[in-house]
Amino acid sequence: MTKEELFKLSGMIDQSALHPTMGIKELREHCHTAIKWHAASVCVKPCDVERAVELMEGSGIPVGCVVGFPAGNSSIEVKAFEADTAIAQGAREIDMVINIGRALDGEWDYLRREIGEVTRTCHNGGAIIKVIFETAYVSREEDISMLCHICTEEGADYVKTSTGYGFVKQADGSSRAVGATLDAVRIMRRVAGANVGVKAAGGIRTLEDVMAFRDAGCTRIGATATDAIFSAALASIKR
Repeated sequence: MTKEELFKLSGMIDQSALHPTMGIKELREHCHTAIKWHAASVCVKPCDVERAVELMEGSGIPVGCVVGFPAGNSSIEVKAFEADTAIAQGAREIDMVINIGRALDGEWDYLRREIGEVTRTCHNGGAIIKVIFETAYVSREEDISMLCHICTEEGADYVKTSTGYGFVKQADGSSRAVGATLDAVRIMRRVAGANVGVKAAGGIRTLEDVMAFRDAGCTRIGATATDAIFSAALASIKR
């Protein structure tokens, strides 16, 4: 792999700065990482939008913001307001978590209203929207497919696998976070419209992971380990 090819891959990354305990020091580090690797965006919590916009000024890299994160349980009106507020503060990309319970109940009219309303809010404000399904929970192919059809029809810009905070109980009673899977991405790419991008997030920690999800159809990837992933790869190229 050449240096140019490596930076093409890093240019797919939405640098995620979303951990609930993260403070300003960590936010600065994430913004620096996004700039260092020419990332697609830096994705932050609603409380950090204004500060992130200041930190990214002049970089040409947009600030994104999560909405309804991570559980997706806010009302449609609150999600639209949250998106509108983030856009007014300078966010140019919105990653919205759907109402997961409504999806599991098959309440597709509700999901259509939710996705449509927040999509219109984003587009009216000049921002793009990525709709997070949380495929750790919404895992059936028919449900993922239905959501892809709705997102396509309502004009969403991206469908997205996960928050990275979807915890699933294991056989031994413990819980672990379940993020993106290649199977989910392949379904999303096959079903979503040609104008709808696919984003994977959650558990993507190696260059091999990035390449596998790219090859499965992703054009965006959410990651926190960007610097570790690409520094190691760049060092191997220099050798």
